[in-house]
Amino acid sequence: MHEADMAQRKELPQMRRQQARPRQLKGDPIYNDVIVTKLINRAMKDGKKSVIEKQVYNAFKLIAEKSKEDAMKVFHQALENIEPTMEVRARRIGGAAYQVPMSVRGPRRESLGIRWLVTMSRTRSNSEYHTYAEKLAAEILDAAKGEGLTVKKKQDVERMAEANRAFAHFKW
Repeated sequence: MHEADMAQRKELPQMRRQQARPRQLKGDPIYNDVIVTKLINRAMKDGKKSVIEKQVYNAFKLIAEKSKEDAMKVFHQALENIEPTMEVRARRIGGAAYQVPMSVRGPRRESLGIRWLVTMSRTRSNSEYHTYAEKLAAEILDAAKGEGLTVKKKQDVERMAEANRAFAHFKW
């Protein structure tokens, strides 16, 4: 090998020796709940945290008004209804890619649930709901009842896992 090749080789980034440790988040300022912090961080656009915090807290106020229950209780019930238990993952075996059903770990379940909640609340129509708070509140209330787009997304993912059960022996 030439000296130039050796110098270039040393500059390449090294692979991680261990898996990345998850960050410890602090609870949000009002409810002191880590999951609400995760929701705020996921829904945030362009680093404007104060903007989305107002929207999320307004959504919780709307939930409390409409459901006549504690907003946090409704939110946690909604997340419980959204979080998937099974999902499919692509696995290459012998040149073919199989959709292998796998159970979803705790942190990933939470992450998927929050991601779907944010995504589906954004897809709601602007003519019906005028603010993001209204969209988020409507999606959380629907999810708590076991309805809405996020629950449908969860059912689709679990249905896909069930349909590909034949490939379950390819788990690793």
